[in-house]
Amino acid sequence: MVLNWNHLNVIEDLNSRLMNPRLMRSGSFPEDGSFNRQVGSFADGAPRNTSPLSRMGSRNTSPSKQKVVKTKPRGLDEETVATFSKASQPDVHMEDNIWAMLPEDLLNEILARVPPFMIFRLRSVCKRWNSILQDNSFLKFHSQVPSHGPCLLTFWKNSQIPQCSVFSLPLKQWFRIPFTFLPHWAFGLVGSSGGLVCFSGLDGLNFRTLVCNPLTQSWRTLPSMHYNHQRQLIMVVDRKDRSFKVIATSDIYGDRSLPTEVYDSKLDKWSLHQTMPSVNLCSSKMAVCDSKLYLETLSPLGLMMYRLDTGHWEHIPAKFPRSLLDGYLVAGTNQRLFLVGRIGLYCTQQSMRIWELDHTKVGWVEMSRMPTRYVRALLRLSAERFECFGKDNLICFTSWNQGRSLLYDVDKKVWSWIAGCALQSFSSQVCFYEPRFDASIY
Repeated sequence: MVLNWNHLNVIEDLNSRLMNPRLMRSGSFPEDGSFNRQVGSFADGAPRNTSPLSRMGSRNTSPSKQKVVKTKPRGLDEETVATFSKASQPDVHMEDNIWAMLPEDLLNEILARVPPFMIFRLRSVCKRWNSILQDNSFLKFHSQVPSHGPCLLTFWKNSQIPQCSVFSLPLKQWFRIPFTFLPHWAFGLVGSSGGLVCFSGLDGLNFRTLVCNPLTQSWRTLPSMHYNHQRQLIMVVDRKDRSFKVIATSDIYGDRSLPTEVYDSKLDKWSLHQTMPSVNLCSSKMAVCDSKLYLETLSPLGLMMYRLDTGHWEHIPAKFPRSLLDGYLVAGTNQRLFLVGRIGLYCTQQSMRIWELDHTKVGWVEMSRMPTRYVRALLRLSAERFECFGKDNLICFTSWNQGRSLLYDVDKKVWSWIAGCALQSFSSQVCFYEPRFDASIY
């Protein structure tokens, strides 16, 4: 289909109107007002608000027109937060007969460029739009547009009812996604990849694994594994191949005598692979980088690497930095593997550092340190537990009883706070998530 200038104007008009919160219908999907809808980026002493919502009303973003508000959050040094003025937009009447007669391919072209969370709301507009969002032609258009960008998904249970909130980094806004479509057995969050989210847990005496797409609210339970044990799992999605794999390593209680099992969505079954060699794991946290799975080991010291293509384990003698208290492996882009952890005794002199694996020299090279003021704000107690996870050279830090999380951009070397994303209880879990309608569970 060839788009003329009138078509492009229609697309631009609809996108601008959908991004206007005054024209959006309120519903159960957007998060309530208790969440902070802005995140500051504290690079160079002042943040830059790049939210599309803050740019929609006025195109004059000159520094002289900014309104600067100085605040001093508890536990932090004085920081400045810049906000841009917003001019109100008058309501424009849209001719119903024109929009009702839009060709199907043009409507798909328009909707494919709308942010996924806005499309989620459009399902309730009419039966036609609801059917379009589930049609293969729309999914084809949607798969060809650039990704919405990374989001943070927070999952918890309230009276055993699954709850989920998603923070969009591009939009700087929280959204609530209904999760009542999932079964009510005791499952926990495994992780997310390529628009899909994986859960696992006990259904009575049986260990189950399920995969879902939160946007389409489609889900299915995977076949039972060969060994009915709670396992350490990680999911990997191949978007080009439109398939995914789930890798089960050791028993959740540390029993490594079980063989590695891999689920392939194309075959719809689990296959047995090499048992992990007898090692003393440092952490059950895993990271997949360049089709290789990595775990930390204490004895022998270094990393265990599992090749997804061959199904074999091998040891990498990459010694950890001295005085490392706790470490998390984080996968980056372009075969980059990071190690994040604290250095020093359990005292006020602790520092949080980030290393990168030098694959040639088989060693860790320090690349960044968390500023002291952020360490003190994130970890109020020196022995306080924290979690760390990453995606696409973004690293997120969370700690217990914090009302916010700390985000680090490896490429830009920028630290920023995200309010409302934290481990509020022992049942709260957080991971990176990429919203996609075209992510298939089959």
